[in-house]
Amino acid sequence: MEVCTGKLQDLDITSDMNGKTDDGAEVGTEPDHAVFERDYLGDDDEELEPEVMLGVLRKPKEPQHFHSLLPQHLPSKAGGAPAWLDPVNLPSGKSSCCDFCGDPLRFVMQVYVPDGWKETTYHRAFFVFMCPSMSCLQLDQREQGKDRAANARRSVKVFRCQLPRINAFYTPEEPKGCMGSQCSGAYRARLCDWCGTWEGEILCSHCSKASYCSRKHQELHWHASHENDCSQIPGSPDASILPVAAKVFPGHAWPEYAADHVPEPSCSTSSIKDTSELMMVEGEVESDAMMQLFMDQFEDDEDNTCWASFRDRVSRQTQVLRYCANEDAEPLWAVSTGSLTGDDIPLCIYCNGQLRYEFQLISQLLHYFHVENERDPVDWATIVVYTCRESCDESVSYKEEFVCVQFSPPTRRTYRSTP
Repeated sequence: MEVCTGKLQDLDITSDMNGKTDDGAEVGTEPDHAVFERDYLGDDDEELEPEVMLGVLRKPKEPQHFHSLLPQHLPSKAGGAPAWLDPVNLPSGKSSCCDFCGDPLRFVMQVYVPDGWKETTYHRAFFVFMCPSMSCLQLDQREQGKDRAANARRSVKVFRCQLPRINAFYTPEEPKGCMGSQCSGAYRARLCDWCGTWEGEILCSHCSKASYCSRKHQELHWHASHENDCSQIPGSPDASILPVAAKVFPGHAWPEYAADHVPEPSCSTSSIKDTSELMMVEGEVESDAMMQLFMDQFEDDEDNTCWASFRDRVSRQTQVLRYCANEDAEPLWAVSTGSLTGDDIPLCIYCNGQLRYEFQLISQLLHYFHVENERDPVDWATIVVYTCRESCDESVSYKEEFVCVQFSPPTRRTYRSTP
């Protein structure tokens, strides 16, 4: 089981909504303030690991809260539409679609994690997308173990984007206390008028104003409202000005939240391997009886043992994300089946360098998204993301990283768990 004994300070996963902490102190917004400082226990015999930072969600309510989720404020967020770091050179074509059903992927979460060790990673963010169909996710399970060089099909994709401090899109200093046109940002690609996520490369043949990322989204928008709006759109040289511009239609996107970060609480029972052993130590069950109970429940079933540890760990603190900058960190696996070690981890498809574990999403996120109300709801235990150790700059602006999705043991529905 993962042991949390270190302390990471000043991880700038997201900008604070009001520019202040709860006690009124100013929050540093410079990406170069995002420095990992690790403190360790003094006992040399204690197993030492850097503490994990947890992502927690907060529902924006005020106009300034939503404003702070715009790209120029470099947010971390979940649901809604992505705040693209590079607002022009977006993923396109097959990269933006589920490789099984062909539909555009839905935005899940983005994490802003600048890395000051090289000039080109002054700004650095990850964008997680997935197909909202459980049927596609089940097919994804069969493909994720295949050689990436063989172009394995995926329904879950993560993209890394990074920029130097001096770039074409953002000022060196993050704008503070601004609203509206004061920080409207640089030119941005025209986005789909249905999902607000992917680049709108298909124009409405009637008005030539509305744009879409796919024929499916064009049809959905037409039946939802554009059939009536189309004839009322005035001529305008700005093709992005529509009655419903930038609107993400209900039912398409998941609810939008801001993401904050907190250090994972220290584990006072970190030496105890599972909750059954904890019960025995606390005297709730006699040793022999507990051993028999343990053997009956978990004998020859490593997945259930691993699942018990996973559930115990994530239940200690509400969390939708676990992040660790330590290059030797290991993920918190939900089940032993399909967990990756050593040679199982593929290479970067751009520079052929090594990948490392960097963060994972936790299934509590599904509760916030209310997926149980959908027709074919997705259900997973954790989404583990491996990224290029060198944060390579080769090729496209948005580079696809490797994702490993784990389900909970059979018969368990993770999205029913409340935070």
